[in-house]
Amino acid sequence: MVQLYNLHPFGSQQVVPCKLEPDRFCGGGRDALFVAAGCKVEAFAVAGQELCQPRCAFSTLGRVLRLAYSEAGSLTSDGKNLSQEKELLSLFCFFSLPHVGYLYMVVKSVELMSVYQYPEKSQQAVLTPQFLHVITSNNLQCFTVRCSAAAAREEDPYMDTTLKACPPVSMDVCALRIQLFIGLKAICHFKNHIILLTKAEPEAIPERRQSPKRLLSRKDTSVKIKIPPVAEAGWNLYIVNTISPVQLYKEMVDYSNTYKTVKTQSCIHLLSEAHLLVRAALMDASQLEPGEKAELLEAFKESCGHLGDCYSRLDSQHSHLTLPYYKMSGLSMAEVLARTDWTVEDGLQKYERGLIFYINHSLYENLDEELNEELAAKVVQMFYVAEPKQVPHILCSPSMKNINPLTAMSYLRKLDTSGFSSILVTLTKAAVALKMGDLDMHRNEMKSHSEMKLVCGFILEPRLLIQQRKGQIVPTELALHLKETQPGLLVASVLGLQKNNKIGIEEADSFFKVLCAKDEDTIPQLLVDFWEAQLVACLPDVVLQELFFKLTSQYIWRLSKRQPPDTTPLRTSEDLINACSHYGLIYPWVHVVISSDSLADKNYTEDLSKLQSLICGPSFDIASIIPFLEPLSEDTIAGLSVHVLCRTRLKEYEQCIDILLERCPEAVIPYANHELKEENRTLWWKKLLPELCQRIKCGGEKYQLYLSSLKETLSIVAVELELKDFMNVLPEDGTATFFLPYLLYCSRKKPLT
Repeated sequence: MVQLYNLHPFGSQQVVPCKLEPDRFCGGGRDALFVAAGCKVEAFAVAGQELCQPRCAFSTLGRVLRLAYSEAGSLTSDGKNLSQEKELLSLFCFFSLPHVGYLYMVVKSVELMSVYQYPEKSQQAVLTPQFLHVITSNNLQCFTVRCSAAAAREEDPYMDTTLKACPPVSMDVCALRIQLFIGLKAICHFKNHIILLTKAEPEAIPERRQSPKRLLSRKDTSVKIKIPPVAEAGWNLYIVNTISPVQLYKEMVDYSNTYKTVKTQSCIHLLSEAHLLVRAALMDASQLEPGEKAELLEAFKESCGHLGDCYSRLDSQHSHLTLPYYKMSGLSMAEVLARTDWTVEDGLQKYERGLIFYINHSLYENLDEELNEELAAKVVQMFYVAEPKQVPHILCSPSMKNINPLTAMSYLRKLDTSGFSSILVTLTKAAVALKMGDLDMHRNEMKSHSEMKLVCGFILEPRLLIQQRKGQIVPTELALHLKETQPGLLVASVLGLQKNNKIGIEEADSFFKVLCAKDEDTIPQLLVDFWEAQLVACLPDVVLQELFFKLTSQYIWRLSKRQPPDTTPLRTSEDLINACSHYGLIYPWVHVVISSDSLADKNYTEDLSKLQSLICGPSFDIASIIPFLEPLSEDTIAGLSVHVLCRTRLKEYEQCIDILLERCPEAVIPYANHELKEENRTLWWKKLLPELCQRIKCGGEKYQLYLSSLKETLSIVAVELELKDFMNVLPEDGTATFFLPYLLYCSRKKPLT
């Protein structure tokens, strides 16, 4: 279907002063028109609105059969021409029959784009990026094309999304103008000119011949068509200037205003044609002057705004196009709202789906635009009428920051009385109560639901806690208040957001740092609480080793600096061991080591216990932590316990025995009882027994500790070995009376063979 409009794509026209009737003609270069007649070629200058001026003429050796213009490229050393490479976005092919034309797009396949029905038989047609020009015997017709719509979709992957839109390729084409020319014979297109050849047939003069007997009978009367030998056909070669795309665009927009209501499809169709006209001109930007391009870009944005206005007032399946067109227009939300008709009809205010869709999306997208108090009040009133369930979400948008809290609370209370009461309404009321400074109301709202239900509410609307402004995470006033009053609820809620993919790992970390006013290099305890909660929750998306690294790094840093946490930890080491499989039971011998340090404060021992528990757990990659243990000196009891734990997990038992014998001999036997089992049991007599004997020989202040450890070691070895083997491991220079009881025990256990 072809729609007809009476617009003016053609501007001034002038006659080319050719001396001979043209056979062929074409344009070329910046402003040249070439006309061939027989064996002669004339060249004319075509410059804007100025008169067409002859440039030169030359003769050819024979009759000109074909005329075409091409520009010579640069010459290389071997004489070959070089041309600029241009990426081909789309290829179009046009076929025309006498009464109908077909435009195809050739990309990965051949697709029919448009069908053109001519009102009368066509003579010739030319296709340009913006128009299809068709001549009949007496008319020059101008049709719109869909080339720019197709090329835009090939060029931009974001087309037809919430970011960008373009009128569809399938949209009906239209005839912009049908202009009268007598005797049209040929047409060609050159830049912003249409070249037309007209030729009127010579008049035929009827001549009456009469029979000599004309008085007897009228039947002898006949008419012979006679052409005078001196008569010649009249011809003209015209240059018709096409008006600039911006000028035609403005005429289309003015034409669309003649429609009574912007809800009509005809208005959208004409505005879409105007949009495609500007888009096509911008696609050939290489031909534009800087001023022309700026003017076209401004027209493009304006056309997007007009289309956004149309779709915003529609309640149809296409109303969602309001969003991308307004986005492309560059209009702010406040400017869009200023274009909205707020008048009330029949006492009822109605808001169409397109506008609601745009505002709702915009308020979700963190546009860094804050509406003033008046517009914010209009927006919440709009949603209360059109989509009341969205009111709590709308009030949580950063763009609604300036709304009067009393106004917001009044609409929330209306929702309560209308049966829309929900956990989300409760949390929004609690947040608004804080802005009002009414702490009693805030506490009452927060107490009306269980903590689990409150967490669910925050998952439904994360912006109650976390907002983004200018790309930065900003904790809300409610989040700051919960940090002081209910930190456990805050941590649980952010964990819920992460579990439901409402916030990323890095975003959550940044949130707690900003919330606690810490720089990037300082880790607040609340963030450590969050990491511990992640381990307890066993989130599938959390990389365990990365989380282990974060926690152990922080534990080690605080232990090395003897830095207490800035707030009381939400969980103790015992809580974590009971709740999380990643935190293992601390080995008994570790407690013996730690008990020798009576100066440690509670926070210090808690961090140490958590670190030890992680190392004792089943999931921890011990090798990964070794490089980071350097700040934790083995000279301290805490450092000693951690280093020995890590070496034990790496099965470096002999080295651990040496360290404990030197630094904490009272822990040696508990260590051996726990670690030297099964295949490592031989270390009792191969490593521990000789080491203890050697150290007893040397004496010193730890003599008694070594002696008691030797006695326990001998008791274990006497049970494990046969008498012969037991005798072989005893020192040759040992006192017989000392070892005799253990030998007797061993001999009674098994007879000597």
